[in-house]
Amino acid sequence: MNDMSPDEIAALNERHRVRMERKKAVIDAKIAAADKEIGILIVNTGNGKGKSSSGFGMVARALGHGMKVGVVQFIKGAMSTGEEIFLRRFPDEVSFHAMGEGYTWETQDRERDIAKANEAWEQARRFLSDPAYGMVVLDELNIALKYRYLDVHTVIADLLDRPAMQHVVVTGRGAPPELVEAADTVTEMNVVKHAFKAGIAAQAGTEW
Repeated sequence: MNDMSPDEIAALNERHRVRMERKKAVIDAKIAAADKEIGILIVNTGNGKGKSSSGFGMVARALGHGMKVGVVQFIKGAMSTGEEIFLRRFPDEVSFHAMGEGYTWETQDRERDIAKANEAWEQARRFLSDPAYGMVVLDELNIALKYRYLDVHTVIADLLDRPAMQHVVVTGRGAPPELVEAADTVTEMNVVKHAFKAGIAAQAGTEW
């Protein structure tokens, strides 16, 4: 812009102002039309990094608004993660249950994985039936559904039967189509580049 004349800069600024004025009118109308307040079902899926990270970011937001949060981690549990270590500092605000025994290629025992998934789902049901919890995070639930450790139709029925104002965040690769259809917000994380491909090990604070 340094080579533009004052008149050209003024004209550019005016065009920008007019565009933003029009955009604001459109966005304001959409905000005014979105007048429902209800608990939403959010699904984070895809092969890219950030599904659980996003979920726990929403936990921080919920806590900031004074909500009580329930967390159930499916699959994970063999090692303690940074989010678990941190959130256990707030036992009155967060009820954290890491109920897996490690990733499926580590456990190599489908029957035991099924048993652990069903145990975890019973805990999830307790959260989903309690209106005191403003947010419930079901971390890696998609993996348990993908491998059919849990019945997807039973899971969706329980999710839809939760308290009206309760938010639920489901994470994990391979979200089944039935869950995607039932959800209010679905985000698919895609890989562009990942340090692991360059031989860099998973790091505390970024991967776990």
